[in-house]
Amino acid sequence: MGEFIEAEVYTQLARIGKALASPVRLRLLDLLEKGESDVEGLVTASGVGLKNTSAQLQQLRGANLVTTRREGNRVFYRLAGPEVSRLLGSLQSCAEIRLADLRLAIGNLLGNASELKPVTADELRAHIDDPRILIIDVRPSADYARGHVPGAISLPAAELRQKMDSIPRDVEVIAYCQGPYCVLSPDLVRLLRSHEIPARPLEGGITRWQREGGALQTEEGPSEERP
Repeated sequence: MGEFIEAEVYTQLARIGKALASPVRLRLLDLLEKGESDVEGLVTASGVGLKNTSAQLQQLRGANLVTTRREGNRVFYRLAGPEVSRLLGSLQSCAEIRLADLRLAIGNLLGNASELKPVTADELRAHIDDPRILIIDVRPSADYARGHVPGAISLPAAELRQKMDSIPRDVEVIAYCQGPYCVLSPDLVRLLRSHEIPARPLEGGITRWQREGGALQTEEGPSEERP
């Protein structure tokens, strides 16, 4: 009897592992870190077809990793809770340590990020009110409005490139984009440095900031920190 119950425990745990065992589903979960979205929005962001996206979302919903709400004929998906985000963070951190092929793929995507001396969430939190730091959110303005690091200014990538000469040289720029595999902030930090502007990226972007308990600010004011 005891062995049967133990087997059932592991069977239930395996439901989560099975749900995560898909590159498409992992990509959809990463996209939902930004906030809720309908299927069409996820199709556009992921480049995955509508039928496949819908099927993968149902798999995630079956494992209670995402939840939904309905607005008329539209169904919106979101992460089921902050613990899902933390699980993704733990999975990514473990995989980056254990899988050399993943480290190679990340290097091919982001370049040598360590040379940029990324700022950790804890470091930024400790110096967030320092007037010698300028925090720049390089994501689209709609993402900034949804929630950003307190005190950050919105300067989307294309706009930043146009306004390079107006950025002060007597501060250190901390630039961030969405998540740990977003190429925008590392590329823009390199560009800023080429113009002799001290700059570093925020390690893991706003996703890791939230995963580690960082609060977000919206146009209505600050939001609560994640537990």
